[in-house]
Amino acid sequence: MGVFKSWRGASLCALLTALAAPAMAQDDANTGLLGDMGGLRTALAAYGVSIGINDAENLLGNVSGGVKTGATMQGVTTMTLDVDTGKAFGIQGGTFHVSALQIHGQQLSASYLDNLQAANGDEGENATRLWELWYDQATPDGRFDIKFGQQSIDNEFMVSDYSGLFVNTMAGWPIIPSVDLYGGGPAYPLSSLGVRGQFKPNDHVAILAGVFDDDPGGGAFDDDQQALDPRGGRFNLNNGALWIAEIQYSTKMFGLPGTYKFGGWYDSATFPDQLYDYNHRGNYSLYGVVDQTVWQSPANGSRTLNVFGRIMGAPGDQNYVDFGFNGGVTLTAPLPGRDNDQAGLDFGVAHVSSRAADAIAADGGRRPGTETLIEATYQAQATPWLVLQPDIQYVINPGGGIDDPDDTSKKLGNELVIGLRGIVTF
Repeated sequence: MGVFKSWRGASLCALLTALAAPAMAQDDANTGLLGDMGGLRTALAAYGVSIGINDAENLLGNVSGGVKTGATMQGVTTMTLDVDTGKAFGIQGGTFHVSALQIHGQQLSASYLDNLQAANGDEGENATRLWELWYDQATPDGRFDIKFGQQSIDNEFMVSDYSGLFVNTMAGWPIIPSVDLYGGGPAYPLSSLGVRGQFKPNDHVAILAGVFDDDPGGGAFDDDQQALDPRGGRFNLNNGALWIAEIQYSTKMFGLPGTYKFGGWYDSATFPDQLYDYNHRGNYSLYGVVDQTVWQSPANGSRTLNVFGRIMGAPGDQNYVDFGFNGGVTLTAPLPGRDNDQAGLDFGVAHVSSRAADAIAADGGRRPGTETLIEATYQAQATPWLVLQPDIQYVINPGGGIDDPDDTSKKLGNELVIGLRGIVTF
């Protein structure tokens, strides 16, 4: 218990430090810990070049239930370089982008939880890997642009802006593609070659569509795609095609901003049936996303109450998870003088398909159903370059109610995960 006592004490100390930081510090320009880097950033900006480095560290522990209790430290350093080709080469409307990841530490979910909705959105296998490498060209009026190259589609598709506050993986990339696509699809920490077009007929509507390789690592469905491509440079085109499209509508309801999205994807590859010994040709899913501000303080325009929801379904025959949902509320500027802070509550559901449950029961296992997640978090802007985020998650019916590996006569116990995320912008 000693490690948990010191861990809880450190988390509480960090939170108090964040809340005690002078409010005036939050108004400073966030140039990062390294500032202008001795004038380097300014010099590069004159040629249209910008660089970014940030590091996210996650100290999370399972306090009860699950496979075992204990804590892990896991993080990722992200490095990006963007070039405005108009400034750099005179090619107006163009952007060149390259990014890399350095993932380190031990993942909590795989070793301690065995749940579906992974506790940490930064989880990945230890590696230094290329993430994205693409070029985007826009028309002079900005109404249409096309992007081609190695892309991580979770940066543009199925995104809920308010959900992105939370630590759990499913608040970012949803449960269905995470479980049902090859290696979780071309999403962090993976990416795939592809082409994406975007058309904005007016200021309220955007239509996105793209086609990407569906299999980032180039292996079979059950293969570890990250291990097959540990450096991110395989550029596989040997399996199926992942087609995806999304329409986005931005509006104001009673004077408050909101965004509504509807989309779907189709994967042309083969997928194993969850129960029978044959493969399905193709797979698909439909989804909807809502982000809506429902209240704004008359006294402080930075203080808003926002709701979000994201729902997704897929056929049960070839998919382990056939329904997923996450939704909740966020509050910006929750405390006086803390205009850059956020607090939120998230609720997530992952349902194991009946076909997959039948297969597990046929093998003598407990028939799984629905896993439910509740997460509460507070994100504090401690300094212009440091964010501290205490977090608590409670998982009901982990894995949908699978057997406890240490005692198959009972289900895996409900899990309580607590921890702290720290993000440094350099």
